[in-house]
Amino acid sequence: MKLFEELGIVPKDEELYKTALTHTSYANEHKCESYERLEYLGDAVLELVMSDYLYKNTNFEEGYMTRMRAHYVCENALYHYALNIHLNEYLRLGHGEEENGGRYRKVIVADIYEAFTGAIFLDQGMEKAIDFIYKTAIPYVENPKDIFYDDYKSKLQELVQTGARSLTYEIVAETGPAHHKQFTAIVKIDNIIYGKGVAHSKKEAEQEAAKNALEKSVGGICN
Repeated sequence: MKLFEELGIVPKDEELYKTALTHTSYANEHKCESYERLEYLGDAVLELVMSDYLYKNTNFEEGYMTRMRAHYVCENALYHYALNIHLNEYLRLGHGEEENGGRYRKVIVADIYEAFTGAIFLDQGMEKAIDFIYKTAIPYVENPKDIFYDDYKSKLQELVQTGARSLTYEIVAETGPAHHKQFTAIVKIDNIIYGKGVAHSKKEAEQEAAKNALEKSVGGICN
């Protein structure tokens, strides 16, 4: 895999990386393991490395560091990290998912970035996983680019806090096949629905709901 050369990785177990690049649609067709478990592991590694970087390289307070971390580990951010190194070109997709543009579907491409991180951690150890994240993600922190959506949930939270009001999110619908779920989220302020969002992950659906609330109801929220 050309990507190994570009990243300076000599794999010990190439099957780990194949699994990291295997979508559930392919796994179902070929009776093999998908990237989901590695994605879970990679998510934790990425959050730890990003947290460590922000702690050591900034003097921001805890709340601001949390918002920064959320911005740089969100689905949109992971999507860009993966596309920048052409990780999606190595994806193994089922026939239907391939025909439906899965190779560029944001939720899938973001997931494989985390899964690939998890594979590097298991195969090469923490030092190499850190190196991978520093090569592919940290440059965006050091030289911010306006390519990720704002953290609408944090913005909404700040507005609501000024009035000491309650803010809650709910996933009210879940549709579609297992490999291509679609979630609908609502956001409530003092038990009144202010926004609704639909996306292919729960986190992004909540962000969309917060964005919807901000776009149409800022005056009402601030009053």
